[in-house]
Amino acid sequence: MIGDIVCVTVDRPLGSCHPEYRDLYYPVNYGYIAGTMAPDGEEQDAYILGVDRPVETFTGKIIAIVHRFDDVEEKWVVCPVEASFTKEEILEQIRFQEQYHRIEIIL
Repeated sequence: MIGDIVCVTVDRPLGSCHPEYRDLYYPVNYGYIAGTMAPDGEEQDAYILGVDRPVETFTGKIIAIVHRFDDVEEKWVVCPVEASFTKEEILEQIRFQEQYHRIEIIL
């Protein structure tokens, strides 16, 4: 799946807040891959990196998987085809949400 091209539907655009936890601010676009089911029974969630404005949809490549040791969910990291990020750069951008979980980033 890493390297695959996917389309992300953004339900939490860059600059928005979580609908329930209003103090959780999204510094990146975040959404889901419609029709792709995740281990939690919901559509697969994805962070979008490398896009500096809010978007409604985004097509890009999967560059990493965020595996949570303390949850059944995994998050995918998607970016423009020509972009790349190190594990450290990914963690820096997703820390706002992943700081609450024990994770590993798989490239």
